[in-house]
Amino acid sequence: MTKRHEMRCFDYVNRPYEQVREALSASALAIFERSTRSAGDRTHDVGAELRVRVGAVEIAADITIEVIEVPGARSPANRPATRLNLTWRSRRRPGLFPEMTASLWAYALAPRETQLELIGSYDPPLGLIGDALDAIALHRLAEESVRGFLADVAAYLSTELPEVAAPEELYAVAN
Repeated sequence: MTKRHEMRCFDYVNRPYEQVREALSASALAIFERSTRSAGDRTHDVGAELRVRVGAVEIAADITIEVIEVPGARSPANRPATRLNLTWRSRRRPGLFPEMTASLWAYALAPRETQLELIGSYDPPLGLIGDALDAIALHRLAEESVRGFLADVAAYLSTELPEVAAPEELYAVAN
């Protein structure tokens, strides 16, 4: 029997929550694609990519992501949050890679800092053999690829979203 593997990771975007929310709500799939692929890769393939480095070798898998935005989400501090329910699977070899089911959360930590948090789980592929391989090492590769995905998204948003003054800075300048 396949055991579902749970994972949780987080990263930060040094932009106001409202800005991050607008970007994710308007074009999450495009952000995932742009943040996980180099400019050269974007001209040849569509979709996002998961990558992990094992020693000197980089392993990559093209993935298809489905996104459903959940309205009315609240952060752990009971403040407005954005929640995107995601499912992703390998585009080329779905039977050999785990399918991930996750929620990507975005919520304000400070006026100009947004936390991204990904909470998800996957079933290792290949039944009992996949369970054994996952227990030995593959779960570490899966966790590393998910952390890398979230770090890529956070870095992309921090770079691509314009810097804006926080509301209290605008108030201080006006007075």
